[in-house]
Amino acid sequence: MGSAPAQIPTSFGHELRACLRCRLVKTYDQFRESGCENCPFFKMDGDNERVVDCTTPNFNGMISVMDPSRSWAALWLRVGRFVPGCYTLAVSEALPEDMQALCEEVHVQYVPPKRDSNNELHQFVGFHQKDFA
Repeated sequence: MGSAPAQIPTSFGHELRACLRCRLVKTYDQFRESGCENCPFFKMDGDNERVVDCTTPNFNGMISVMDPSRSWAALWLRVGRFVPGCYTLAVSEALPEDMQALCEEVHVQYVPPKRDSNNELHQFVGFHQKDFA
C-alpha cells in the first residue's frame, strides 16, 4: 500500500483518543497538531473544539495495522482502506450530527457504532462474557 502511515501514539496513557469516524488512535496533542490522516476534512489540526467533537477517549481495545489492505483483522474491522496506524476495536459514541452531515457533504461513508460494541470486541478476541459467568 502506498499510503504514508499515521502517527503512532507517543504515549499510551489517559491522553489517547480515537477518531469517531475511522477509529484511528493517537494522543489528543497529535490530533490537535496534525489532525486525522484518514479524515482531513474534519480539519482537527489546530482546533481544540473540533478534536473534542470528532474524537473520544472512550474506546475498547487497540490494534496496530501495518498493511491494512492485506490484514484480515483490518478488513474485519473495516479499516482496510485507511492508512497504516493504531486503531481501536470499537467506539461507543456516535459522531455529532453536524460532523455526520459533513461526511455526507464530502461523500465519505460514516458507519455509526453498533449498540453492543462489547459483543463485537468479544467476538474479535474469541470469547463471550457468558463464558466467564
